[in-house]
Amino acid sequence: MASAAPRPKGWRLLRAALATRKSGTMLAFGFSSGIPFALLIGTLNAWLGEAKINLATIGVLSWIGLGYAFKFLWSPLVDRVRLPLLDRLGRRKSWIILCQALLAASFAGLAATDPRTAIGTFALFAVMGALASATQDIAVDAWRIDVADEKTPVELLSAIYQFGYRIASIVGGALALVLAARMSWPAVFLLMAGVIVLVLLFTLTAPDTERPDVTEMEAALGHAGAVDGRLRAVALGIVGLGWAWAIFSIGHFMVSMLGDAPPGTKRPSVTDFTKGTGPWIIVATVLVPLVVAATVNWLKAHGRGVQTEQQTRRSAGRTAMNHLYSALVAPLAELTGRLGWAVLIVIGFILTYTLCYNIWSSFAFPFYLDALHYSKDEVAFASKVFGIFMTIVGISLGGYMFLRLGRIPTIFIGAVLPVLGNFVYADLAEGGAHIDWVSHLLFLDRLATSIGSDERMVRLLLTISYENVSTGIAGAAFVAYVSGIVSKKFTAIQYALLSSLTFLIGTLGRGIAGEAFDTYGYATVFRWTAAAGVFAVLFVVLEGFRVGAERRREARLAPAAGGSELGMVEGGPAR
Repeated sequence: MASAAPRPKGWRLLRAALATRKSGTMLAFGFSSGIPFALLIGTLNAWLGEAKINLATIGVLSWIGLGYAFKFLWSPLVDRVRLPLLDRLGRRKSWIILCQALLAASFAGLAATDPRTAIGTFALFAVMGALASATQDIAVDAWRIDVADEKTPVELLSAIYQFGYRIASIVGGALALVLAARMSWPAVFLLMAGVIVLVLLFTLTAPDTERPDVTEMEAALGHAGAVDGRLRAVALGIVGLGWAWAIFSIGHFMVSMLGDAPPGTKRPSVTDFTKGTGPWIIVATVLVPLVVAATVNWLKAHGRGVQTEQQTRRSAGRTAMNHLYSALVAPLAELTGRLGWAVLIVIGFILTYTLCYNIWSSFAFPFYLDALHYSKDEVAFASKVFGIFMTIVGISLGGYMFLRLGRIPTIFIGAVLPVLGNFVYADLAEGGAHIDWVSHLLFLDRLATSIGSDERMVRLLLTISYENVSTGIAGAAFVAYVSGIVSKKFTAIQYALLSSLTFLIGTLGRGIAGEAFDTYGYATVFRWTAAAGVFAVLFVVLEGFRVGAERRREARLAPAAGGSELGMVEGGPAR
């Protein structure tokens, strides 16, 4: 009897990787990250609306999502600080367990508070949950990069993370809404607190990595040739001032927009704030720190601002400054020093990769309900149930494509597909003639009629199917790319900073997008945002050239390195 044909190598690798303990832990961590985001950023507003809380208050609470954009501000703490009592559980696990405990307490606190009579207390519990969720994301992102190896590569772990995250989106979104129709909102959030407790118990059994010798790295700042104390203080001052200004600007805008105003006083516009202050927030929180880090590298390379002798003085202030410098400036200096001018390609890639669909994603429901007049039941099924499953399909394809095609080809595909998806949405906005043609070609219109549906629903399902599969591939590609670009020495701060760029840009850009939708219509803006996606494709091409050049350079250096090792084995260094 002929033996069965062997399975493709990619499937064997995938099956072996999925069987590891790390993969199961990554799935649980993805679920734990997705639950609070779905509940606090989306579902919580449904509860507040049902409780007849005024829109101004709901708007203030919705800005808790900025905690995810600015999480890089406290990511050095997650990367460096040892938690009392919990640190023995593991470098990353200690933070993850703390955050999960705070999330469970936050959900329980929300369940015990009536927003109609104690909105202040309710808001505090929501803020606590959002900060705990953002902090958990920092620790989970760092854990994923730390534990990756040849058997379970970071690309596969990233895809598994997205898979768990999307499952949590269904639980915290669609399922929570379904439950709320059958039980009270406090009971729903108390149930979600119990789910988080179960994940916490699983986290206790998760693997972790050893903590690097941070003390040795900080001590190196006292060696001759290291950046001197004055330059370190100036660098920290500039970076800190930029972050402080950005936080103050956002906080001041929120207070002025939502606070009491005299009769006849015009409240500030979100669009005006986005246009006038938004770009400077990006400059202050992203570009200025990178420029400062690059300047420190340049000065050090030219022998300026460096210590000429060993520094032996010790003080609490000097130790604190060294710790802050090694946590906040040194990781950025490493990134710019390692990549050089290519860091501009990386930043450009991250800023633009998801822009073509992130900038309008908040307007999806108004588009479906108000512009296209679909019912809430139709949109709930198409977007929250069918759409999330299509996203999971896309994430799964993204993980498999990384194993079969490699990093750059998958990233390129993930950049191109969402651009085309915007044109699909533009067609939907104009009546869906091309979508109907595809539906007829695939006999989907007749299938819909046979099961009691209609062509309108097929049109919506096809559009959401394409969009969610393509953005699922793109999302898996983006997470894997950022995970691969950071240094393991500064995992938390670098990943948190780079991944935050996309969330921050999307948040600030939606005010302009909303104004454009009102002025020019949905179809036109969908095409404009598709054009913005072309920049992402360009940056992917540039990144491909950069990676290719780096690999060729490493290949040229490999023979020399081998000769050096041989020389050492034979009794002395190679000449």
